[in-house]
Amino acid sequence: MKIGFNVLLWTPAVEEEHFGLFETLKKTGYDGAELPIFGGQAAHYRKVGRALEDAGLACTGCTVIPDEQHNPISPEAQCRQGGLDYLRQVIDCCAAAGAEVLCGPFYQPLGQFTGQAPSEQEKKWAAEVIRQAADHADEAGITLALESLNRFECYFLNTLADGAAFVKRVDHPRVGMMYDTFHGNIEEKDPVGCVSENIDVIRHVHVSENDRGTPGRGHVPFRRIFKALRAGGYDQWLTIEAFGRSLPDLAATTCVWRDLSGSDDEVYQEGFKMIRQEWAAAR
Repeated sequence: MKIGFNVLLWTPAVEEEHFGLFETLKKTGYDGAELPIFGGQAAHYRKVGRALEDAGLACTGCTVIPDEQHNPISPEAQCRQGGLDYLRQVIDCCAAAGAEVLCGPFYQPLGQFTGQAPSEQEKKWAAEVIRQAADHADEAGITLALESLNRFECYFLNTLADGAAFVKRVDHPRVGMMYDTFHGNIEEKDPVGCVSENIDVIRHVHVSENDRGTPGRGHVPFRRIFKALRAGGYDQWLTIEAFGRSLPDLAATTCVWRDLSGSDDEVYQEGFKMIRQEWAAAR
């Protein structure tokens, strides 16, 4: 098992001024950092990758679909092509940084709804785009881990079961699911049982508290979830994702209207200790 930390707590775009965070995470005990990749060029991420390597950290990446012009489930062919082009660019940036996994809800723009459940045609369109993106990811040795989100943020994939059915449709060895405990707390009837039922498709895990604050200070049953993961043979990344109000634009995007933690230090320090302790106890 490897413990990671998503640097979205501090920035949506990692620049040289943030490289010191890598040393902080390494000293705390983390194995890696998760990079938000919402665009940019591979040359920049090669610099980021070197800084990570210098700090002794591995990395993963996360992304979202930025807008309708890059929408894998759009009825417009040029928008679906735009989505594929965007994902290929993000994969190139991941490869440049040395990322092992690219995770996120990269199948539709966030907060966009039709008023209906996902259609069969949308599923076909999305599968085609993700399958082609996975071919590109395979060349770089990167796993794509799709994230199911709560119903207030998307409508295409809301549960692990939704995701497992979609992964089967895509039918590509580089494509699996990510389980995010924040979203599972909202959407899953059994946020522990869903792990056992879908362990065969889980390729990445986001450790996120029910309020997206400090992991371990809410009511997500982490020990039981970790036990289900361990029982199913999961031995990959457990990556903390938490949000705060230090970045107003990001706070607005993630609907954070109050302080969720005492401090950023609390989040990454207590979160790390919680994972180590609860994973060890989850036997």
